[in-house]
Amino acid sequence: MTSPADRNRIFILTDINNEPDDAESFCRFLLYSNLFDLEGVVATTSTWLRASTHADQLIAIIKAYGEVLPNLNAHAKGYPATDFLLSKVGSGLPVYGFEGVGEGKDSDGSNRLIEAVDKNDTDGRPVWVLLWGGASVLAQALWKVSNTRKPEEVEKFVSRIRVYAISDQDDTGVWIRTTFPKLFYIVSIHGWNEYSLATWCGISGDVYYNLPGADTTLVTQDWVRKHIQIGPFGKMYPMFLFIMEGDTPTFLYLIPNGLGVPEHPSFGSWGGRYKFIDEKSRVYSDAIDRVISKVDGKLYTSNQATIWRWREAFQNDFAARMEWTLTPNFKACNHEPIPIVNGSSGTLPIRISAKVGETITIDASQSYDPDGDEITFHWFQYKEPTCVQHNVEAELPDFEMHGTERAPILRVTMPKTVKFCHLYREAKRDYHIILEVEDSGIPKLTRYRRIIITVHE
Repeated sequence: MTSPADRNRIFILTDINNEPDDAESFCRFLLYSNLFDLEGVVATTSTWLRASTHADQLIAIIKAYGEVLPNLNAHAKGYPATDFLLSKVGSGLPVYGFEGVGEGKDSDGSNRLIEAVDKNDTDGRPVWVLLWGGASVLAQALWKVSNTRKPEEVEKFVSRIRVYAISDQDDTGVWIRTTFPKLFYIVSIHGWNEYSLATWCGISGDVYYNLPGADTTLVTQDWVRKHIQIGPFGKMYPMFLFIMEGDTPTFLYLIPNGLGVPEHPSFGSWGGRYKFIDEKSRVYSDAIDRVISKVDGKLYTSNQATIWRWREAFQNDFAARMEWTLTPNFKACNHEPIPIVNGSSGTLPIRISAKVGETITIDASQSYDPDGDEITFHWFQYKEPTCVQHNVEAELPDFEMHGTERAPILRVTMPKTVKFCHLYREAKRDYHIILEVEDSGIPKLTRYRRIIITVHE
């Protein structure tokens, strides 16, 4: 079971019933609900669903989850009870965008959101508002608080919120970001409805939007039929019309798998990588990764690559959890490996200080698999989180790993200088190394550990 520090508080706003992908994402979310604290899930409108909300669909999916809950609990701890989840379902007003913002526009959904943010969390954790549709419920919550509370109270309220939006899907997003510039807000910013430009399309948008580089075999209808639409809960997962699960990156970003660090969008995660749009902003938008495709061996540079580079891992993970719903037999299913680095089994980054030119050792030999599967190791330098520009090859050196990239114990030599850009003459610099631990089960599952090495001159 995840520790309190790893359990992000989640509040979902979804235009479910607009198209199948919201229902798909909610099905997947429930399979990971043991890793989060769900504060609310509210049916909303969007530009594609302007005059109705459909909380009934959320309720139906939760009830189907309840049928397989005993099986899920046999494989992992912490899955919430069906009644608890049902108590978290709400609805916004059945109107579009700003029509639902202002005096007299409170809704069950906006009241629930205010209550969740106001709730005293002993660990000081913020509420992650995941925008799968329009943002009007969030806008109304912010409008009400800003019009009924003192400025310092409004500032405190805003500081307790984190937003990950699947682009802007109504006319309130820009107002929110402009009116509350200190609000932490992840969003792809592009022409209206030009979704092919958004980072989140890296989840599965390659075929529909003709985006190159990713392995499309993991996001086909055949793959869904074989691996996801199985058993009583899998039958609730609808077939996609355009792309599958466009909203899923919002919570893939928050899964405590050792890769992502939610407070640092530029670090990268299953849910993508984002950078602030200016040095004083708390708005984070699309960043790019340079990735060699496993499909054709070519180098691709794109914002979608910040998600699809991890596709095999997160799709295998989804398929494994859907298999959990079929049986309480622990031995009949696969479970993720446990990386242990320098004696630490947590998910937070390990920080190491080193001098230029120094060779250090990082030990993951205590890592194991709960099913007794063989595990393999892959260490690599994740350059993009260190870069100030997009050309990682020109800006950063390659670490010398002395042939230990696939060994349980890594030997790595630091660069001889940290001064690679004349605009950034630091006396120290952070470099990111990612450890991937993969098991040999079916499907193969992967977990990570991020090592951040601060190199000093």
